[in-house]
Amino acid sequence: MRFPRNARIAKGSLEAAPWAAVMFLLVIFLMFGALLYTPGVHIQLPEANNLPGTDQPTIAVAMDANGRLFYQNQLVQESQLRKCLAEAARAMPEKPTLLVLADRKVSYENLVRLTQIARTAGIDSAVLATLPGPFPTTTPTDSK
Repeated sequence: MRFPRNARIAKGSLEAAPWAAVMFLLVIFLMFGALLYTPGVHIQLPEANNLPGTDQPTIAVAMDANGRLFYQNQLVQESQLRKCLAEAARAMPEKPTLLVLADRKVSYENLVRLTQIARTAGIDSAVLATLPGPFPTTTPTDSK
């Protein structure tokens, strides 16, 4: 049997219908993927620019819009949190800083209550976690 040597695999142009069908399926999968349930607590951090950070070790505590407290991804009560923070602070060689991941709807009273819990546990300083804000708009300055 003799095979031709000048055979071409793709002799014609590509069809648009199969490509459109694949893209349509991709869009459907992406839309359904966005609707999937994501476990966890939804916290919307406030936006701010140019806030100072810390070079100390940190202990993170999250607070949702309802004032519930979360430590190491677990819902905790205030008394449990005080004990956990005290143990974590003792285990660190340097004084830790409390990193507060608070929702933007959390009241100032709840933030003060959280920092007081941290102070009784031996953590003296606290830093609020924020998202970077939009780029600041610069206005041209007049030069003399």
